Amino acid sequence: MCYVAIRGAKKKRRKRHLIRKPYPLFLIVYTMGSLCLTRGAFTSSRCLGVYARKYTGPDLCVTFSPGVKSYTQDTGNRGDVPERFVCYNLHHRMLLKIQGQDTSPFLQGIITNDIGLLKEPGVRAIYSHMLNVQGRTLYDILLYSLKEDDAGQGVFLECDTTIKDSILRHLNMYKIRRKVNINPCPQLSVWAVFPNEEHTSKEKPSKPELSSPEKAFVWVADPRTQEMGWRLVSDSQVDPLDIVASCLKGDAEWYHRRRYAIGLPEGVKDLPPGVALPLESNLVYMHGISFSKGCYIGQELTARTHHTGVVRKRLMPVRMTSPVRELEEGALLQTQSGKPAGKHRVGVGELGLSLIRMEHAKEVLMLKSSDNHTVTLEASVPDWWPKDANIS
Repeated sequence: MCYVAIRGAKKKRRKRHLIRKPYPLFLIVYTMGSLCLTRGAFTSSRCLGVYARKYTGPDLCVTFSPGVKSYTQDTGNRGDVPERFVCYNLHHRMLLKIQGQDTSPFLQGIITNDIGLLKEPGVRAIYSHMLNVQGRTLYDILLYSLKEDDAGQGVFLECDTTIKDSILRHLNMYKIRRKVNINPCPQLSVWAVFPNEEHTSKEKPSKPELSSPEKAFVWVADPRTQEMGWRLVSDSQVDPLDIVASCLKGDAEWYHRRRYAIGLPEGVKDLPPGVALPLESNLVYMHGISFSKGCYIGQELTARTHHTGVVRKRLMPVRMTSPVRELEEGALLQTQSGKPAGKHRVGVGELGLSLIRMEHAKEVLMLKSSDNHTVTLEASVPDWWPKDANIS
């Protein structure tokens, strides 16, 4: 406990606009057995949570009692308790709101996953791809059920920001006469929330508590893998630290490094539209496809490949011996004996994703940059892949 008594010395009144110096003051501070008397001048500050004045004169004596918490506004700290979670603003992701009585049958015919899963108890998010007629990936998306009780048939659709116009054209092309409304939501932001690795154990972390759940439009575990934490959708004007308890903000680059470290693709750089194949991109492992829901665009090739059980290449996480800056899109990978082993897709620093032939997945591979600089890289099998994944 802190008691502060402040008394000012008497001065003759002057005109307000002529006052420039603070009044000399006397300060008596009592803090858990420490008593001090001094004289000096003060400016605005705080003392142990009690509003006072900051002393600028000599002979100040203050003893802080144990257990007093400090607060740092810059990092969003809430006392001396370590923040257990970190949130990242995903500027590269945007949201569309699709709503209307025909929402479910409309989406069912153009996505790889089963939209009916969102009607099951406890399921509020699914992952999926939209394919072209040749069965190649156009867009990777996350679908969230709407929070409002009176929303009716509707979802939020999360996608890459750079394909906003093309995905709107794609949706409107297949909308035809269905009773659905499709609207961008620029007023909403997407956040990823992860455990703070500095203050968490290796055990599976519990879901963060929300201090203001009414401010979260979406709050759900990432449906792709538990290693991707949780997804939060909120108003762009709302600070996520006011929603997620015991949380701080992090640099979005770490989010991408984590994705590449565990081998999870996201967006058009990782999944080039019209180029990437869904099964080679591990869509099955990310719970993003249904083989029993019925017809959808691009189903034929995807289903045939799945039922033959032959996927010769897969997108895998790789680590290079050193970062490579100048890389051509789809740079070729080779074994040390010169055999083609796949293509490098994308990366940050020494981490990245490569489409690798399964027969060479356990070998040390070579990658040559456009400036003829050669580095070696090694692929790894992600922990979130099924144990029976066919890796030669």
